Amino acid sequence: MADPEEVFGEGNYVGHDEPSTLFYSNKPGSGNNMRYELTLPTDPPAPGGVPTSRKESFNFQLHPAFWFGMAMCDTQSYPQQVSTCAPDSDSNIVDPAVSPNHPGTAFMELQFYLPGWVKWPGGYFGAGGTSCDAAKWCIALNIDSLSQDPVHGTALNSTCASQITGGLEYINFAFITKNGHSPGPANPVQATATGTFTANPAQDLFMKSGDRLVVTLHDTRHGLRTDIQDLTTGQSGFMVASAANGFGQVKFAPAPSTECTNIPYDFHPMYSTSSEQTRVIWAAHSYNIAFSDEIGHFDYCNGATIPQSPGGVSCPVGNTEGMSGDTEPTETTATTIGDDNFCFPATQSSLVKVQGCTDTNTGFDGVPYKPVWPDGNTSLHPTSILFTSPLTGPVYHTNYKRMAFEADLPRIEFSTCNRTTGAGCTLIPTTDDNAPADFYPFFSTTGKGNQGQGQECMWQIGNDTPATANDFGKNNQYGSLLPLTYLAFGGGGATIQRFNDFRQILSKNPCMLHENNNNEQ
Repeated sequence: MADPEEVFGEGNYVGHDEPSTLFYSNKPGSGNNMRYELTLPTDPPAPGGVPTSRKESFNFQLHPAFWFGMAMCDTQSYPQQVSTCAPDSDSNIVDPAVSPNHPGTAFMELQFYLPGWVKWPGGYFGAGGTSCDAAKWCIALNIDSLSQDPVHGTALNSTCASQITGGLEYINFAFITKNGHSPGPANPVQATATGTFTANPAQDLFMKSGDRLVVTLHDTRHGLRTDIQDLTTGQSGFMVASAANGFGQVKFAPAPSTECTNIPYDFHPMYSTSSEQTRVIWAAHSYNIAFSDEIGHFDYCNGATIPQSPGGVSCPVGNTEGMSGDTEPTETTATTIGDDNFCFPATQSSLVKVQGCTDTNTGFDGVPYKPVWPDGNTSLHPTSILFTSPLTGPVYHTNYKRMAFEADLPRIEFSTCNRTTGAGCTLIPTTDDNAPADFYPFFSTTGKGNQGQGQECMWQIGNDTPATANDFGKNNQYGSLLPLTYLAFGGGGATIQRFNDFRQILSKNPCMLHENNNNEQ
């Protein structure tokens, strides 16, 4: 979200650290129809669930999820100025600097959840557990909307916002299932912890680390459909963002109303193509079609054992945070920084027995900001996520001609970065000790797909590995500060500019699929 203080009040922070790759194409359908290939990363050994070293890292510590994204229509979402949204159409492109009359926007994230940590439905209650299984992965279709009218300065009433999944930034959620049916309501008004947010291996698609997947997203008559084919096991699953699967809008009802109504809704992609103009105008990021890695959560809670709880507790005063050799007193909600929250004991983990916290690591000193990312040392660190650039077209043979690297660091460097002027915004975030973070992950390409098997170009994220072909200047790949125009809350259609991202656009996608690199748009 671009300005959470406007929505949730001064001093309230909402957002995640999400380094991303963006893909651009002017081919009709590239904004709503694409296919990726993906290899799930593996973890280093932990015999009996016990790490072999405090220098060891696991996927759930680096990122609670990664995802493929797309802009969506939601006529009950921000900015609330028009009542229609034509699916799959670039007629929805409206520059806020020209007019506030943009169709209602939402953002879809096809999220992949890592094994070995605290299980769902901990994530239902906050930043907590998001593993489905001790050893297997699961996937969920998430659609985020924003119940706010920036022109008139109104938002969904607080009574309803306090009762629904995600609050004002409400969330539709459904696990990818083997039969395509959601076992619980996906919409935020009717969702339940057991029916919606508890994974079930009998019905949901589970995958093993190292499995090779084909991920396809395309629109249908009744909403966006996501298909997963596991090439390793032969299993498959899918989900349609349809009213029949319990997806729905939250009726926009500002105070003094207390109404909280679900409107059954088929969610369709918003745009036909993918470019700098096909954005979600309330989001911090500038993207439409993108891959993003959500990092910046896990940190250790060293010392006294904390109690088990559904959504986690704060790390006790007297304990320390941090990896071995770099610890300091805990920072809970009672302190200035306060990021050692949503903490769980080792006994609550589904496999790897460590005690830790999963709040947004605003101090930039947790595990994701240490040099423990994929680097080829598989005895201590995970292998990398590997994914191809997307292909579009009727039979998925057309490459996306351009791409970009983007990091929303200015949005989350809230203690050092002036987003109005850009002063103090840095490509390496500043820790709460006023020093640069030890590490920040970057993307690179490899011609040795699947960790050395095959020659197809694939993207990876982390550190350089033996398979790295090009790392694009490491952290410099994220480029320069990007000014974006937003509607001012309560401004009657007036606009403001904010630096929420660093972005670098490459005029030629350097990782097109080899057999298709002459077929690009």
